[in-house]
Amino acid sequence: MSSNPVAETVASLMPRARTELTELVAFKSVADFDQFPKSESEGAANWVADALRTEGFQDVALLDTPDGTQSVYGFLPGPEGAKTVLLYAHYDVQPPLDEAGWTSPPFELTERDGRWYGRGAADCKGGFIMHLLALRALKANGGVPVHVKVIAEGSEEQGTGGLERYAEEHPELLKADTIVIGDTGNFRVGLPTVTSTLRGMTLVRVRIDTLEGNLHSGQFGGAAPDALSALIRVLDSLRAKDGSTTVDGLAAQASWDGLAYEEEQFRQDAKVLDGVELIGSGSVADRIWARPAVTVLGIDCPPVVGATPSVQAGARALVSLRVPPGVDAAEATKLLQAHLEAHTPWGARVRTEQIGQGQPFSADTTSPAYTAMADAMAVAYPGQEMQYAGQGGSIPLCNTLAALYPQAEILLIGLSEPEAQIHALNESVSPEELERLSVAEALFLQNYAAN
Repeated sequence: MSSNPVAETVASLMPRARTELTELVAFKSVADFDQFPKSESEGAANWVADALRTEGFQDVALLDTPDGTQSVYGFLPGPEGAKTVLLYAHYDVQPPLDEAGWTSPPFELTERDGRWYGRGAADCKGGFIMHLLALRALKANGGVPVHVKVIAEGSEEQGTGGLERYAEEHPELLKADTIVIGDTGNFRVGLPTVTSTLRGMTLVRVRIDTLEGNLHSGQFGGAAPDALSALIRVLDSLRAKDGSTTVDGLAAQASWDGLAYEEEQFRQDAKVLDGVELIGSGSVADRIWARPAVTVLGIDCPPVVGATPSVQAGARALVSLRVPPGVDAAEATKLLQAHLEAHTPWGARVRTEQIGQGQPFSADTTSPAYTAMADAMAVAYPGQEMQYAGQGGSIPLCNTLAALYPQAEILLIGLSEPEAQIHALNESVSPEELERLSVAEALFLQNYAAN
């Protein structure tokens, strides 16, 4: 790879990339303003906007989206008559969870064992840096051969749909011939991978009430209906004995036809404890890419420390359902809500509320853009052939863009390989992956322009 001038340029830019990623990671840009100051997200948005202006982007703007956050847009003109490519990333991040559980501070980029650690290093602030590196390498080697639009979202992790709605209201803004979503990742470090499918998702909050107020468990326990116990029974009904997701009326037998995911490799990637079984049936790829998966994200109930001997009058939970391609997320939401209500015991009062949703996505991998990317990845990853994999996570914007621009080709690449541990403690990025994928993106743009 080092003999390629684009690759040589990217390699020379890596120290600058680390400095910039350090600056960007330092913003606590969690788009939940009940947890983190809005000023942190605004600071990150302004940093992204300034970076685009420095690279010569025009029409740079902070877009006020309907969910109260900002997405950053910019346009870099290419040669007359050239194709237009939209590059996507997001600058918002997941909360760091338990900061004490991090080996190094979550908002301080720290190098350790050949990786750079910090919240958002891979998901997806690193993705924005990847776009910058690719464009800089092209400018140093003959120029950027296409028109480039960049959109950096400010609330992707919240699933609140701000950018989707803004795009629908301004349909010309993000129009492009090809869209590169820089928010997925290689199947493993060093194996170039494009993501061909994404599961959608829905978030439902469920609340169960049984009493006017908490009661003494000695005086009333045994006859008084316990709302927390009722909630536990409802949540348990969402899984079969083997752990498979069981939502009444929701198909869960689809199979994945593509790259295999060996169980032992998955156990290592997921850091499953010795002796603990995997859940579900079918292959690992079936379970995480082709079938629905329910997760209880949180429960409101008394903590163990300080708990009193009381029968709980009310309890609630937040439930996530990942929706595979071929299933409508809106219909899956209705089925999940109906299931929760139908399985609530003892005549307890139950309320469900949908608070987020995104449709699943399938790409057309036969398009010319995929050929251009395969050729680019063959150079960036010598001796490796580009692989196609699914992704268990969701990027709701993909479906919005596919609906708005049905002729556009959409490719998904990124830095979130298994070792990155995105959304978890000690998230990190491989600088080698950042370098190689930046080379691949730059070469892709050259190949695509030449087609």
